Amino acid sequence: MQFTESPILELKRQVVDDIRKTVIAFANTQGGTIYIGVDDDGTILGVENLDAEMLRISNMIRDSIKPDVTMFVSYSAENVKGRDVIKVTVQKGTESPYYLQGKGLRPEGVFVRQGTSSVPATENAIHRMIVETDGDSYEQMRSLNQDLTFASATEEFNNRGVPFDANHFKTLQLVNEDGVYSNLALLVSDQCSHTLKAAVFEGTDKSIFKDRREFSGSLFKQLNDAFAYISQYNRVRAEFSGLHRIDKKDYPEEALREALLNVLVHRDYSYSSSTLISIFDDRIEFLSIGGLVKGVTLADILLGISITRNERLARIFYRLALIEAYGTGIPKILKSYEGFVRQPEFQVTDNAFKITLPNQNEQTTYGDLTPEEQCIIELAESTGLLKRKDVERELSISQTMAGRILKAMVEQGLLEITGRGKNTAYVLPRTEN
Repeated sequence: MQFTESPILELKRQVVDDIRKTVIAFANTQGGTIYIGVDDDGTILGVENLDAEMLRISNMIRDSIKPDVTMFVSYSAENVKGRDVIKVTVQKGTESPYYLQGKGLRPEGVFVRQGTSSVPATENAIHRMIVETDGDSYEQMRSLNQDLTFASATEEFNNRGVPFDANHFKTLQLVNEDGVYSNLALLVSDQCSHTLKAAVFEGTDKSIFKDRREFSGSLFKQLNDAFAYISQYNRVRAEFSGLHRIDKKDYPEEALREALLNVLVHRDYSYSSSTLISIFDDRIEFLSIGGLVKGVTLADILLGISITRNERLARIFYRLALIEAYGTGIPKILKSYEGFVRQPEFQVTDNAFKITLPNQNEQTTYGDLTPEEQCIIELAESTGLLKRKDVERELSISQTMAGRILKAMVEQGLLEITGRGKNTAYVLPRTEN
């Protein structure tokens, strides 16, 4: 029998640690055979203490390679030219990438066959193997980074009275049966590689920056830090109705909260781009990477239908009572704007989803108005819909005078009529941001 090394054949003089790399490389590619007791040039050297050496190899492979590759490896003894050699047969595994337990899913731990050598795999090659084995659901894939900590997640769980320790990681699906962290674990870990960026602009376009901030770390930390940041720009403004002062925030807090949760929980994390929040004088825009899940339309979303892209992540947020139920976020945003003149807008492309929340205290410019007209405009902005009796009461004027002013404002395009007869009411014209 003539031995020559090839992409599927490796020769070893004796049992050494490097055999683990060769087993990993064969299991990750197309399989192969290792002969122990044969020199690189094919010279038969043989193996002493055959049984002990076979036991040593099997223990080495069982204890140092993850996932468990033992079912794809077999051992046998052969006598070649009067000398005993060990034959190790490795089949291509079904749970690649296989890796050295002490090194993890990194190039220094994952090997592939290249010619007659076993070489470290590139990160792209590791990712391809993970996709082939785990499927294309980002949160279910094994994380390339296995050195994860969970300080922020632990704090969030503790604050909400929900247990969180290594015993619960499998239940939460942060680890698989082999104890390997998933991308879901990466998202809630302190080492989360995805970020959220917020920018504040002067006026209503992006020509002048006022401030910018980038939020990193666990999604829980990003959620809390980003909400605290945008809350600084949710100013309280005072309005007066007679002698009564009414304080009104620029944005309903519930709308800000639900919009922020939406872009964090439902974005497509297979893209590396950051989630974006843009704060203008008249609106806040939340831009999430990744369009809607296939088969779902914007109309479906507005009705409350939800097919979650990151189901396991959403389940954790639900467990922590950060979201109440699937599909309630957008309806909550719309409900928080009931009675307001300007309403939230939702835009969808193939690769993005944008929520625009209008600033309810940002005054619309109407040109030169009489004091009475200005008062009526402000009343319409605060109530959303008004009737002639509201104007009579607010301005302390007669029915005839109120009717005359309202008619003139309709003719000028300052108001629109809705309803007929006793149901006649007035609203502000709808404007685009």
